[in-house]
Amino acid sequence: MTTDIQDAPGVVSIAGDTLQVVFRRRYAKPIEKVWAAITVPERIADWLAEAEIEMRVGGAIRLNWNKGTNRMEGRVVALDPPNTFAWTWTLDGRESVVRFDLKAEGDGCWLTLTHSGVDTRSGGVRAGWHSHLEGIPDAIEGRATTWATILARKAAVEGLYPALPA
Repeated sequence: MTTDIQDAPGVVSIAGDTLQVVFRRRYAKPIEKVWAAITVPERIADWLAEAEIEMRVGGAIRLNWNKGTNRMEGRVVALDPPNTFAWTWTLDGRESVVRFDLKAEGDGCWLTLTHSGVDTRSGGVRAGWHSHLEGIPDAIEGRATTWATILARKAAVEGLYPALPA
């Protein structure tokens, strides 16, 4: 049996002014429950943001954080239930891609989150994703993480991610 990994830092790669961050997390829950946490709007709202999703390739995805203070609109670019879900996200004027890959293993599954094509000026996605992913175990059980908790988690892990080259 593999132990749950909840707090490992993301692996950051930089090529020129483009950043990619990859997180791997293992959850001791069936793949279907983890899939629901990353694709069902009510569960996404528990750990990431309020969500509206047209669940088809080419469909719109809209995320709304912290009562509307931050918003994002993208499009679904990959969908293979219950294994892959990906969408676009424009940050600092550059289109990036957020991709979730799930793989069943034993009593649970592995989740790999890859956020690629990010402008290095958007380096906050590293600690941001790190802190949001910590809410997935609760979301799987239908419990929401408060915005204050997300911000506290982000502040606690920011030191894991060094400053990016200017």
